[in-house]
Amino acid sequence: MPRRLELSEAIADRLRAIGLDPDAFGDPAGAWRGLRERFGPRITLIDRYELEAAARGVRPEELPADLRARIGNEVLRIQFPGLEFVPSSERSPGGPVAVVPYDRTWPRRFGDLRRRLAAELGPVAVRIEHVGSTAVPDLAAKPIIDVQISVGDVEAEATYVAGIERVAAPLRSREPGHRYFRPAGDSLRFVHVHVCDAGSKWERDHLLFRDYLRAHPHARDTYGRIKRELATRYGDDRLAYTDAKSDFILDTLDEAREWAARADWQLPPSLAMTR
Repeated sequence: MPRRLELSEAIADRLRAIGLDPDAFGDPAGAWRGLRERFGPRITLIDRYELEAAARGVRPEELPADLRARIGNEVLRIQFPGLEFVPSSERSPGGPVAVVPYDRTWPRRFGDLRRRLAAELGPVAVRIEHVGSTAVPDLAAKPIIDVQISVGDVEAEATYVAGIERVAAPLRSREPGHRYFRPAGDSLRFVHVHVCDAGSKWERDHLLFRDYLRAHPHARDTYGRIKRELATRYGDDRLAYTDAKSDFILDTLDEAREWAARADWQLPPSLAMTR
């Protein structure tokens, strides 16, 4: 049996909190599920890698790529219950995660997508908003425009899927309350489209996070630094890069909700109000 490597203090303490010995925690997958049940979304793919690596007597970065891919799929199914991938929507293996300086053409590129999507979807689209890092001036980001479309009923796919696919990208996945579109195959990854219910927690959290970063340069700059560091550490693993940002995002959302209450923050006006 390989000698277990020592876990980080944070994971060791959390294992003790659920009654597991950090030096003999048994099955890494079972230990991770126990942590996830107790601590929720702060337990991420990165923690699953750490547990697996410790059990195998290697460092997390030494886990083979095929094993990391299998673990990533396992973790996704737990993080997003009901997640369903659309057949033939897979992408060819891409290059490393690239975080680049803010590009002042990003708002214009979003504006073009917004006009085309609004024309295609008509009144089905309650809001079409620029979200994600490219929506925050002066924030380093992957050069992919994230578009969030709020609709009256996300389950009514017949009212919006074909229109989004004509303008932007094919449907990639479904989960309760959310549909995700991205380029498939060898197509250039230039846009991601998220569809959610108008008035939902999904809609509010993504717009609040964006607006908080726009209004707080220190938080924006901290996030940019974290993203650049993670792109170096997990440049060949997009799932890990995304998941490793969880603590910052969750902490910032807590701060943003307090700020929203003080500032009387509101959702942006609907498209119907701006036409």
